[in-house]
Formats: sequence, C-alpha cells, structure tokens
Amino acid sequence: MRLIALLLLLCPILSLSAADSPRPNILFIYTDDQSTRTVGCYPEAFDWVETPHIDALAADGVRFAHAYIGSWCMPSRATMLTGHHQHGIESMRMEGTYPGSAYDAEQCPFWPSIFRQSGYQTAHIGKWHTGVDDGYGRDWDHQIIWNRPRYPANAPNYFYDQLINTNGSEPQLVKGYTTDNYTDWAVDYIQGEGRDAEKRWFLWLCYGAVHGPFTPADRHLERYADIEVPSPADIYPPREGKPEYTSKMEFWEPNEAGIAVERKTRDKVPVGMKDFPGRSLKDWVRQYHQGVLAIDEGVGRLMETLIETGQDENTLVVFTSDQGFAWGQHGFKSKVAPYHSTVAAPLIIRPAGEHPVAGKVVDEPVSGVDIAPTFFAQAGLPLPWEMHGYDLSPLLTSREATWQHPAMLVHTAKKYGSATDVIPGKDDPSLYHGPGVPWYVMLAEGKFKYIRTLIEGEIEELYDLQKDPQELNNLASSPEHTSVLERLRRETVKELRRTEAGFVDALPPTAAIE
Repeated sequence: MRLIALLLLLCPILSLSAADSPRPNILFIYTDDQSTRTVGCYPEAFDWVETPHIDALAADGVRFAHAYIGSWCMPSRATMLTGHHQHGIESMRMEGTYPGSAYDAEQCPFWPSIFRQSGYQTAHIGKWHTGVDDGYGRDWDHQIIWNRPRYPANAPNYFYDQLINTNGSEPQLVKGYTTDNYTDWAVDYIQGEGRDAEKRWFLWLCYGAVHGPFTPADRHLERYADIEVPSPADIYPPREGKPEYTSKMEFWEPNEAGIAVERKTRDKVPVGMKDFPGRSLKDWVRQYHQGVLAIDEGVGRLMETLIETGQDENTLVVFTSDQGFAWGQHGFKSKVAPYHSTVAAPLIIRPAGEHPVAGKVVDEPVSGVDIAPTFFAQAGLPLPWEMHGYDLSPLLTSREATWQHPAMLVHTAKKYGSATDVIPGKDDPSLYHGPGVPWYVMLAEGKFKYIRTLIEGEIEELYDLQKDPQELNNLASSPEHTSVLERLRRETVKELRRTEAGFVDALPPTAAIE
C-alpha cells in the first residue's frame, strides 16, 4: 500500500516533563552542502583543515565514515522529516517559482508532530526548504526560520539580508551573517528563550552554510592563506568506467600554467552556483572551507551553552549535513551524483549521559533514513508509521556493535512518492537534476558500493570503498567481483521492494557485462 497508514490514534501520547524523565533533549545540527573533507577528524580532510569543535564532538561520540543523507537539499530534508526515501514521500512536489514546493500534510506527515504530542517541545531554527507550509503549530512549537519556498525572491540570500518568520509571524528582513544569527537564536533557545522549562526539547538547527555562493564571515577571509590543493585524479575527462553523463562534467580546465581553473559551462545555473571562468580550484576550495569556520565556532558555542545551563549530560547531539559537495572530483562542482565526493556527509552522534563509545568510528555505510528511527528510539517512543531506516542506537552503546543493514540512496530528481512510479525516458528533462545527474539507485554495504543509473543500456558501477576511496576503479566488469555485483544487484532490488518503490519492476536493463 503506497500511503503508510497512520497509527497516530494508537500511539500513546505520553506526559513528559523535564523534572522526571530520563529521556534526552535532542540537538540536531544540520548544515548545507558540507563535505566530509571539510571536517578535520575525517581522514579525507586536507591536513590544514581546522574544525576543533566538531572534532571534539567526534572525540566524545561516534563518527560515521560513510553516511549518505540525501542527494540534494529538498529531498534530504524531506527524508529527515518523514523517515522515508524520496520515492516514499507522497505528495511532496516542486511547484511555482523555484524553489517553490508544497505537500499535503495528511499524506505527508512530519514526525516532529508526534514528538509534540508525546510531550517534547519541538523547535526549528534556520533554513526551511520543504514546502511553503512550515508546520508551525502542528509540527513545531517554536520557529525562527528562513522559508525559501515561500519567498523565492529572497531565496538567493543564503548569508545576508534574509526574510525571517518567527512563530508564524509576518517575515522581517534581518541583517547580519546568517550562520552567526542562527547560532545566536539557538543559544537563546537553549538558555530558555521561547522554551518550556518543564519539557524536554528537540531542536533542529539548519545552517545555510556552506551552500553557494559559499560566502565566509568577514573575520575568516584571511584564513587558509598558504594552503595546498592538489587537483583530483579525474578532474578532466575521459573517465573510464563511469556512466555517459559523467563525461559531460567539464567544470574545470588547465590554464596556461597548468593550474586547474573554472571554465564557462552554463548560462542558467542553480542559485549561488554562478560560473567564474578562470577562477582557480584552489581559490574555490579555500573559500568553501572558510565558510565552515563559522559553523565550527557555532558548534563550540552550542556545546558551551549546554554545559553552562546544566543540560549537557542529558542532551543527545547529532551533527550532519544534507549531502556533500565535490570540487573537481570526477569533474564535478556540485552535489547530487552518487559518489562519496558529491554526496557523503559528515555524521557525528554524541549520546546523552556517559560516553562509553567516545571516539568510535563506524566504517559501515549508513543512510539518512536511519536518523529518524534513532531519534524515536532515543526518546523511548514507538514509531508512528513504518519508516525506511533502522535505529542506529546499538552503535552508540557498544564498541563491538557493528551494522548489519545496507545503506541505500535513491535519486529521482524533482519527483517524489507515486510520481516516481514511472521512470522518465533518457530524453525527458525530468530524469535529470543539478548538473545533469539522472535518476539512480545507490546501495552501499560493508566495503562495497553498487550504483545503478536508471537509463536503459547504461553500465553498472561497483567500488571497493576501502581500496579505492576515491571511486576511480569500477569493478562491475571484473570477473573476480561477479558474485559481489550479483549480490548487491539483488540486494538493491530487495531494498527497493521493501520500501515500496513503484518503479522496482520496471528498472531499465543495464549494459551487458563484457
């Protein structure tokens, strides 16, 4: 059945007070377009990266090496709010002037409403990118948000001069650097402003950084002055063993000195992604990393505030991003594509209370759909409907615990729910999103990742994430990996069927293995 039957009337609505409940507060820090390469505690980060506060969070909690939250901003957030992959988010849709979007709250309920009914106070601060309906009074008790879908003319203003709605009020134009503004408002909330002191709280803090135009705070413009940024191995075509569309990723070219610089590729580009022909890869990477510094400072302020207010020990802290972002890897200057460089996000979870697994690293891949079930488990609440992911809690309590589930990521461009039942043809524009990335299904399990591009006659992809973390060597045609390919191919279909993907029985045939 496509629409998950809501069991709201059957779910116990529990009285929950801060005085008598062992359940944790939840601080969910969510950044935008932030690659694992920008966080110092990740091995793929440049050795000059400085993120001491995020690194400290990982040292006190659990770091996930391969987390695939979503393919781009809107579906990633919809997944966070429903616990469903894109094909299971019914009624969500793009409409009106970009980034206009909408959904039917009865067909597409968001789980924070269940937390509210169960005694939590729910709060959301920062970027909202999931329909013009922000859910205030239904999903959220407290909101200070920049609603991009509702005010498309203001949608490019990622870093300054945003229209801000506070608790359903008319928008006010707010000055100041947005990363700092969001941190200020979150600190105020933790300290008690707008917060019910008798209730546990869930706060979803959504930074707009480091999304394009990748604007750093003025105080960070001189940072990282003498860095080294080597060009990725496959920044220029050809790219052997990759689907056809990747050959069109030509955002970079060598200048007369052989330095990788941006080239003119498109006349119409997504917000904040204007081409700057001749600007070096090094300059872009430097600016991108400068934009992370204010986020790291914000994490430090938030953690200090938890300690100062006596809430640190009973607050679960989760730090992640909607997806990663590539700078030159496989030729990209974007997100969306199914590669570690384009979609892998940092994911760090610091449990409430004692931290017996402090510093643990989980190498097994996990998915964005696993986050919502984890929140429910941590809060001691039953799931209100069937979700696509699994509870990560066992990994947070035992150093020996390992992950036994595959991590799937499904990209269906701008289509959601039953609108994904029919896969568009190769010449249909609705098959593509971002820089021209077609629909795909990606499944990672253990050390292997399988990718199936949903175009008839396209090659499959298989990568060994341990031996080939840059995903340069496609093993799909390797005879010694035939059994792995066949197993992950079957596992992918099994996961699509389990999550009720309407297109599962109409997957286009792949190219023959030579």
